[in-house]
Amino acid sequence: MRSIAFVTQKGGSGKSTLASSIAVVAGEQGERVCLIDLDPQATLVRWAKARGSYDVPVIASTKSKLPSLLKALAQRGFTIAILDTPGVAGEASQAAMQAADLCVIPTRPSMFDLWANAGTRASLSAQGGEYVFLLNQCPPIGTSASFEQGVLVLEDLGGLLSPPVQNRLEYQEAGSRGLGVTEVAPNGPAAEEMRALWASLRRRLARLGGKAKRAA
Repeated sequence: MRSIAFVTQKGGSGKSTLASSIAVVAGEQGERVCLIDLDPQATLVRWAKARGSYDVPVIASTKSKLPSLLKALAQRGFTIAILDTPGVAGEASQAAMQAADLCVIPTRPSMFDLWANAGTRASLSAQGGEYVFLLNQCPPIGTSASFEQGVLVLEDLGGLLSPPVQNRLEYQEAGSRGLGVTEVAPNGPAAEEMRALWASLRRRLARLGGKAKRAA
């Protein structure tokens, strides 16, 4: 089983929205997915209640229970675990960083957000964690100087996941209904973004090879 954690030390970066839509896409493409909610706000737990289906299970966890939970999920045949974390530094976020094969740091394309995520990057670098940045809630590509600057900064800091995710209403609608964007508008641009993003994540996980922290 492979694991992906969405981590950042700034709230409002869209971690839960990304995690839920990526989980749906992965499930549509044959993965057996579980979402793990480490955030006291329990956004994904509420998303699951709105969904009313157990095809993408959501389990609330704490930092102390996370290692045993990941091991149990692997033994039950899950192939992907996606971890959602609080929007502040703390023990839950650190536990997710240590446990995940790959950490995704979502950030909006503003220098304030980029600066705020310096601490997340420093923590991951210090413990040798695998990480990549993701620009989220972006304006239309090519219309904002802050977007172009954000791309350059993040590429210098350690890598940028493709494609950037634009600020679209479909993400808000999907979250409120317990759906992924590929279920709200299967042929829309948001759905295309999420499918392309999942393809990028799969390639990165494959490149990790033997370095991945496989649950036994």
